[in-house]
Amino acid sequence: MPVDLREYRLVYIGPAERQTAVGDYAETFVNAVQPLFGEVVQCRTLGPGSESVRDIVRHRRAVADLVAGGPPGRVLVHAELAAGAVSAFWSIAGLRGVPVTATVHDPPQGIWWPGRTRFVARHKLVMHGFHYPLRPVSRMVEGVVNGGRTMFALTRTGAESVKAVYPRADVAYVPHLVPDRPAVRPVTERPKAVGFFGHVYRGKGFEQIAPIRRALPDDILIRVAGRGTEALPGGPGIEIVGAVDGPAEDAFFESVRAVVIPYGKRHFYAETYPASGSVAHAFAYRTPVVCTDYGSLAELDEHGTAVVVRTGGADADRVTASLAGAIVELVGDSRRLAELGRNVDIYRAACSGPRTAEGFAQVWTDMLARASVSV
Repeated sequence: MPVDLREYRLVYIGPAERQTAVGDYAETFVNAVQPLFGEVVQCRTLGPGSESVRDIVRHRRAVADLVAGGPPGRVLVHAELAAGAVSAFWSIAGLRGVPVTATVHDPPQGIWWPGRTRFVARHKLVMHGFHYPLRPVSRMVEGVVNGGRTMFALTRTGAESVKAVYPRADVAYVPHLVPDRPAVRPVTERPKAVGFFGHVYRGKGFEQIAPIRRALPDDILIRVAGRGTEALPGGPGIEIVGAVDGPAEDAFFESVRAVVIPYGKRHFYAETYPASGSVAHAFAYRTPVVCTDYGSLAELDEHGTAVVVRTGGADADRVTASLAGAIVELVGDSRRLAELGRNVDIYRAACSGPRTAEGFAQVWTDMLARASVSV
């Protein structure tokens, strides 16, 4: 029997808007998939390290109530899983009698710190003293919780990593959604500047701004925007913009010809292969990217939307020099900028909200159809 998602209630679990990049993704994503379902109900959480044990219990009960309140046999649960998103993970742990899927934002694991409550997050020694030695246990726990479920990854590299760690899982790859943003000036008409954009935390490459600045000619400005960037040091040729939303975000991207993504290893637990919300935001404004080939970023080469710098195990100074060289070459080449801008526009349309919703809908309907046959 064909499955009609309009007969289903979607119980959606994800961080609230502006609660890290995953929260921004969650807001755009749920708005995109909402027209597919007869009803969408939501349980929105705080960011990693912001919730107490009481909050986790409250969210877990809320999800159970939302499942119970739906039409019998016509409820689907979907969660956004990130490294320390404890409420989302524990809300779907042990949830039976209902199909559950999740998007893994930090592959290969959905959660790396399952005990990162507000108290634990405040004490670095407790946080890592508890989680680091218990890495095999946390991976095993997630295998029990999600090992047989349908899991989504937002990059091909991420999907392969999840399959390798959780071979029983049904892993689907749907590219990271590119949000809808107003049209801004073409890249060739923007000022001679590059941007660093995103939420400041380990592995995002913000510590490389100063070395890259020293390696660039004076006529190329660096502009830095995103949550937490207001605390970063500025200086000659470095303009700190801070958090931007709405018209301020539009203005920021209209002021740069490319966004620099010098990602490296995010934490010392293991390699992770996340999709980049900063890349998605850049593409939303038809802005090409200059990036390292770390993790999933190497895939951007396939679409002609970025200049990917091959690091090949080079030391930090060589990586900095390579990034600076790529920046100089790109921002000064109008023909190359225009070509990348066109490719970004094509990719942006392919990863829009409606196209992303179609990709998830296909996986969901196939999964539900298989489940109905097996009953």
